[in-house]
Amino acid sequence: MAGTNSERVLLTEGPAIILVHPQLGENIGMVARAMANFGLSELRLVSPRDGWPSEKARSAASRADHVIDAAKVYDTLPEAIADLNFVYATTARDRYGYKPVRSPLIAAETLRNRFNMGEATGILFGRERTGLTNEEVALADEIVTFPVNPAFASLNLAQAVLLMSYEWLKTSMESREETSFQALSQNPATKDQLQGLFDHVEEALEARGYFRPVAKKPKLIDNLRAVLTRPGFTESEIRLVRGIISSLDRFTREAPRGAGAPENSRAKKADDAGDDT
Repeated sequence: MAGTNSERVLLTEGPAIILVHPQLGENIGMVARAMANFGLSELRLVSPRDGWPSEKARSAASRADHVIDAAKVYDTLPEAIADLNFVYATTARDRYGYKPVRSPLIAAETLRNRFNMGEATGILFGRERTGLTNEEVALADEIVTFPVNPAFASLNLAQAVLLMSYEWLKTSMESREETSFQALSQNPATKDQLQGLFDHVEEALEARGYFRPVAKKPKLIDNLRAVLTRPGFTESEIRLVRGIISSLDRFTREAPRGAGAPENSRAKKADDAGDDT
């Protein structure tokens, strides 16, 4: 699905994704794309079968070039994880009793907590056909297993990375209803911006005689302030509302915007921050 937006902040944080003996360049590229979708950027490759760099990987990455360009190659798995403090190994095989086994949700929360404490973390993914060996899993601290159909548990490499990457990004959100665009692209409005919105609305209503009778003005002001200075407004929402007010202040139904009507002087004095229409 298309959705690349160069104007948004590019997320590049979180655990390293470590591919152990990956085979096809196309699979590595699809892994890079999945990582970029969910804000991960550190890709480590342990002895890729077809060598590195790979134009097939770059093509399959679908413009996740920042992941491909920064990928590091290691000869052995111990070298690839030497600087990490905590590592998960992904596997669908039954290894209970071998190491603690976590769900993707718990694993992602653990990784987020360790990341917040400044630890370097990573997630191991094995070969496309056979996964990780017991010796490779032994190098990890814990295991993460996906809740899949027990009779058909095989995931391709990019799918497995995407699932973990998705769970990782979810841990940055305040609620299950939130989307990444709400969580990462909207800055909360400052008190100064909220006050500016209130002043803008009050001035526009005052000019039109809204506060009648005069004796009720203080109560109307209090009610209006309670609504317009509530927590939760974002900067873009403030700009939207002020843009609407500015448009109503400047133009009438008889002389709408674009009809050549002159703007009144009061509207010209309005805060330019509100003119987003």
